[in-house]
Amino acid sequence: MNKLSVVLIGAAMTLAHSAQAAELRVLAGGAMTAVWAEVKPKFEQASGHKLDIFFGTTPNLIKEATSGTPFDVGIVPVEVMKDTTARARFSADPALDVARVGLGVAVRAGAAKPNIDTPDALKATLMNAQSIATLPASAAGAQVMKAFDRLGVSEAIKGKLQAKGAPAEIVQAVAQGEAELGVFLVNVLTAPGLDVVGPFPAELQQEIVFTAAPAAETKEGNAAKALIAYLKSADVIAIIKAKGMTPG
Repeated sequence: MNKLSVVLIGAAMTLAHSAQAAELRVLAGGAMTAVWAEVKPKFEQASGHKLDIFFGTTPNLIKEATSGTPFDVGIVPVEVMKDTTARARFSADPALDVARVGLGVAVRAGAAKPNIDTPDALKATLMNAQSIATLPASAAGAQVMKAFDRLGVSEAIKGKLQAKGAPAEIVQAVAQGEAELGVFLVNVLTAPGLDVVGPFPAELQQEIVFTAAPAAETKEGNAAKALIAYLKSADVIAIIKAKGMTPG
């Protein structure tokens, strides 16, 4: 981070703290839950503002953004911003990319790790697995399903797929032995009870990008901008990296 960025972040936080404390309603991608668990209390202490975070998959976030329910800021998969109706609920200024992460495979902690180093190896692993947990109704899950299509295994493994409703459900299913493989974002799979086998082969890899923007109708514009600036601070960048994601 350059010196100008540090100065701007410091100025934003100083302005936020000197202003009346706000409560920000935040729309956030569920795959960043672990990041927010650490960022939320740090930001609240540093700024004096409070965060009320709504976590969801991409379809849920689009539905929430367009529901008419007020919110102040979104840190969401970029696919949310590609929805014309949802994008209209955010500021017209360019959104700021905060973090990105690729797809991977995990097994129950202590289980043998299969080979997924090449597309053919991943295909064989999927075909040999007894059960596979993922989250199709999400931006990341859509990329997983596209990878299955590219490998030509979609029909063959249909009966093995366990469609979960939230990232935490994938972790739970694999950790408890209900699913042999978890296939989703690497940061979600980096969790107690699981061992990450590795990322998808480069030929199949797709990154999900999380981007930030204030709501178009927020009444807490300065506080929303302070939160977005804080997400670019050294402390948050360190947290993002520690949680298996790449900043920016």
